[in-house]
Amino acid sequence: QVQLVESGGGLVQAGGSLRLSCAASGRTFSAYAMGWFRQAPGKEREFVAGISRTGVNKNYADSVKGRFSISRDNANNRVYLRMNSLKPEDTAVYYCAASELRLGVRRDEYDSWGQGTQVTVSS
Repeated sequence: QVQLVESGGGLVQAGGSLRLSCAASGRTFSAYAMGWFRQAPGKEREFVAGISRTGVNKNYADSVKGRFSISRDNANNRVYLRMNSLKPEDTAVYYCAASELRLGVRRDEYDSWGQGTQVTVSS
């Protein structure tokens, strides 16, 4: 498995922006498709965005399309989530995840998870 550590969360006003970063270690980073999930209080963990091993293919949840952008830097073992036009409903703990299988949208398609970083959007 690969070890993942997220950073970049915080408190931001509605309409603002944040960039989350996820640092990977332990295995060949480019062998993994990567994803971002989030979990709000009292809700299930949900898919936000995913990116293929090479970065060519990307997938987004409908709720974040046009506002969020996922990218990766295989040379430095990092994946990013740029979040623009943030809304209060984006408030959640955001998790980075790695998949040896494919660029998926389900939690069970991902093998490794970070500890999460809190994003809070005030109205």
